[in-house]
Amino acid sequence: MFGALCFGLIFTVPNFYGEAPAIQISPGKATVKVEFGLVKQLNDQLNGEGISFNKISHANTIGGGTIKIRFSSTEEQLKAKTFLETQLNNEERNYVIALNLVSDVPNWLAAINALPMYLGLDLRGGVHFMLEIDQSAVISTKLENVATDMRSLLRKNKIRYTEILISDTSMSIKLKNSSDISKTRDILTSEIPDIQWTVQEPVAENDKLEGTLLENTRVLLEETALKQNIITLSNRINELGVAEPIVQQQGRNRIVVQLPGVQDTAKAKEILGRTASLEVRLVDDTPETRTKIAEKKIPPDVELMKNRENEPIALKKEVLITGQNLTDAQAGFDSQNPLEPAVHLTLDPKGTRVFREITRQNVGKRLAILLIEKGSGEVITAPVIRAEIPGGRVQISGSMTTTEAADIALLLRAGSLAAPMEIIEERLIGPSLGADNIAQGFNSTLWGFVAIVIFIIAYYFIFGMVSALSLSLNITLLISLLSLLQATLTLPGIAAMALTLGMAIDSNVLINERIREEIRNGSAPSTAISSGYEKAWATILDSNVTTLIAGLALLVFGSGPIRGFAVVHVLGILTSMFSSVLFSRGLVNLIYGRKKKISKLAIG
Repeated sequence: MFGALCFGLIFTVPNFYGEAPAIQISPGKATVKVEFGLVKQLNDQLNGEGISFNKISHANTIGGGTIKIRFSSTEEQLKAKTFLETQLNNEERNYVIALNLVSDVPNWLAAINALPMYLGLDLRGGVHFMLEIDQSAVISTKLENVATDMRSLLRKNKIRYTEILISDTSMSIKLKNSSDISKTRDILTSEIPDIQWTVQEPVAENDKLEGTLLENTRVLLEETALKQNIITLSNRINELGVAEPIVQQQGRNRIVVQLPGVQDTAKAKEILGRTASLEVRLVDDTPETRTKIAEKKIPPDVELMKNRENEPIALKKEVLITGQNLTDAQAGFDSQNPLEPAVHLTLDPKGTRVFREITRQNVGKRLAILLIEKGSGEVITAPVIRAEIPGGRVQISGSMTTTEAADIALLLRAGSLAAPMEIIEERLIGPSLGADNIAQGFNSTLWGFVAIVIFIIAYYFIFGMVSALSLSLNITLLISLLSLLQATLTLPGIAAMALTLGMAIDSNVLINERIREEIRNGSAPSTAISSGYEKAWATILDSNVTTLIAGLALLVFGSGPIRGFAVVHVLGILTSMFSSVLFSRGLVNLIYGRKKKISKLAIG
């Protein structure tokens, strides 16, 4: 009993401390990880510089880990940020160093992981976005890739074709010779298993092959795209330095993003909503292609795209390198013109090898670098290849500002989205409104608790006081469990707390009424206490289990605010059963157990 009381108090107390200024350090590159070993390095560097701090903590995150350094004053925080920028990002921007706020709990409480609950968006303020994924673009991209593979296969097997058409989840290829139809179907079935290839009978007289994307492949593509977008959004938010963001799936094709504490909605919306990916293609400047374009007869392997001057450029459809081959992207300036902003890219080993071969085999030709956003491509630069480029370093330069260069580098560095997304819902909650929500929720719970306590004591006297203490332990245990689990408290969660208080007192009322009934039936006081608890237990268990089932259903099938309500509701049922039965029985035994003979019970 006393152990439960101590546990509840220790893990509840951290919620009453304020927030302290802190610095959050997270990866600035996709290839950089914030490892635990960096903690000792930072500790030595800050001590060596004479900068005082309270605590350094490390946490593994989906974006590569974070380190948070807590300070006593904003002066030390700002001084440390300036110092760490020079130490960690002297030559390259390896880390994002952001100002933050963390709980100001004492070190001894933090050492035993006694930390406060996280406050949700509606309590702390911030931005809420709901984004919808364009799943059709995922299928379209897959079929475009299949078409590219088909062209290579047909060229390799010397099979001539006139056109390849793509529509929704299917595609078709028209051959020049109908005699190649069976051979083509066998090759494509063997090499491209994700597509079911069919041809209308009779086969020998048909020159058109139909392909349909398999259903299980389509489902897998959509699920993979959703997961990839969640990871990418997490990386981008990590770059923005947001503390405790929420990025979670909602439904089949929607993602909810909540950024507590963020008030710059324009910047957050721009970074989250954009879908920048990179493509490298060859420019087709041959006289034949120019003539056909002039005659508005675009060749099947050529695509027209515009550059930043709105001029059309003929590009080969074959994508040579994509953003998947990037290991880093940094904003900087053009090596030839130091005043012109540029983005410097570093390719992985595969991309380096491919780029070296491309530049070696196409000297004198133009190579286009495209930025693809929301399915629309724009040629950023299309320089002439002067010589082989072996180092795996590429530069994007053109008509861009330093801010655009920094944003493009961030988007490419954090990873490209697997599918375009649109922001279909946006809400901004100011910090003052969040503070009002906390005050109103706290006051409603407090006054509800006071009203219940006054009523129960007036009605049941000593047993009413026992019930009030049990109710106090119930709410203390509930808060401590939420803190221990590092749950996020939202406004529906506060409502669930108020509801838990009202429901928890039911168990005490049942016990007290059972004891009064036993006394009216002539039982001795000690026997009435024992029988009252035993007979009430079955009813309390049945009523709480049925309520628990409903709460679990909300927890499993609900999302967002409903899920937040369900978490507090389920935990509240468990704590109320413990406090109403075990704790109250212990208090009653403590009060009456020392007496050899009980003449009367103060139960109203």
